[in-house]
Amino acid sequence: MKTFLSEDFLLKTETAKKLYHDYAKDMPVIDYHNHLPPDQIADNHQFATITEAWLKGDHYKWRAMRANGVNEELITGGSDDWTKFKVWAETVPYTMRNPLYHWTHMELLNPFGIKEVLNGDNAKSIYETCNAQLPKFSTKSLLQHYKVDALCTTDDPADPLTFHEAISKQGFATKVLPTFRPDKAMAVEDPASFKAYLQKLGAAADIDINSYSALLAALKKRHDYFHANGGRLSDHGLNFFIYADFTEAALEQAFKDVMAGKQLDDAAIAMFKSATLHFICLWNHEKGWAQQFHAGAIRNNNSRLLKRLGADAGVDSIGDWPMAEAMSRFFDRLDKEDKLAKTIVYNLNPSHNEVYATMVGNFQDGTVAGKMQFGSGWWFLDQKDGMEKQMNALSNMGLLSRFVGMLTDSRSFLSYSRHEYFRRILCNLIGNDVENGELPGDLPWLGKMVQDISYNNAKAYFNF
Repeated sequence: MKTFLSEDFLLKTETAKKLYHDYAKDMPVIDYHNHLPPDQIADNHQFATITEAWLKGDHYKWRAMRANGVNEELITGGSDDWTKFKVWAETVPYTMRNPLYHWTHMELLNPFGIKEVLNGDNAKSIYETCNAQLPKFSTKSLLQHYKVDALCTTDDPADPLTFHEAISKQGFATKVLPTFRPDKAMAVEDPASFKAYLQKLGAAADIDINSYSALLAALKKRHDYFHANGGRLSDHGLNFFIYADFTEAALEQAFKDVMAGKQLDDAAIAMFKSATLHFICLWNHEKGWAQQFHAGAIRNNNSRLLKRLGADAGVDSIGDWPMAEAMSRFFDRLDKEDKLAKTIVYNLNPSHNEVYATMVGNFQDGTVAGKMQFGSGWWFLDQKDGMEKQMNALSNMGLLSRFVGMLTDSRSFLSYSRHEYFRRILCNLIGNDVENGELPGDLPWLGKMVQDISYNNAKAYFNF
């Protein structure tokens, strides 16, 4: 069966088609948040099989296979690559109306040129066709194929950034930049893991972390190191926004208690996290960085699979915590000092879309167009319905024209079709408004708008 994808996939009006094909289609990509391994870029890694390139680490596909009754051994276990690909191919027909169905066939079409609908019957031939092409699709050639101008990996403060340094010396056309992700430096709810992590952080910073002030000094030193290696963003994964008052004495006591193995109460945990995040945000402002907050995920729900596979095993979901008040007070504390950096907030609970969209509007200050961003549909929401809802909320409450657009948030070098997916959805959204008489048919201006959202806004915002 030939693919259902066409040149006009997702584009329902003539205006949408013109906007996509004439303006959005060939724009470069800035992928300002992903989980790609920099070592594979530095080494220009060659994938042995399509399974390695496509299924390894992809918890979206893992979830779908589990839901389809596939044994875990065939998903994340020791089965061979062909068997893992086969069970994924057999699952694909059951993913209809899940975004995986679209992504799967978009990724087969680009870059492999495969126009068949994947299923168990043709799995072997498609597996072999993809594998035969892999020698020409190393990590670097894939990034160039997808016109990736810059990408930002996700890196712990203790990371030595060895591979980023190597890439910067290789003259690679795609900028590969680190992002400061200090979640573990605030995870005091688990004293044993926190203490073990501080050993790594202290070694990286060459600081004996024996006090809260020493912890800040170590983080600041690593923040400076990231900046020297091209870092221009921090990234923070939060269950929910936290605001708490703090004093130096209270922070030192909390540090002392957790290092003694004591379980902090909820108030002390909130104070520690809120204060540490506040100080990092001050450094971000000082250096002209942007900062990203991903909030609303309830993680590692399945303790059995967490124990077997570790984090990022595909057992996370949408949470339902209150967000607005703590988010407001957290940003206001920074804004009162005129120390609020460029900020992107990502929402995982769609019922909070308007909360986020209106909250960022409170702290726009005229210094940077779109300084406060309501980020793209994230994780479970990076699909057609989720993207449309995010863009509609942003349009109604703010300025869609200043939006910095799409990111992959992915561990796969084949996931750049998600930028194409997003651009088609964006063009269709605007095209529908033109056809309905809700926007003028000024194609040059609308074309500029979609080019800005696809690439130009991010290019100016991050100043890579």
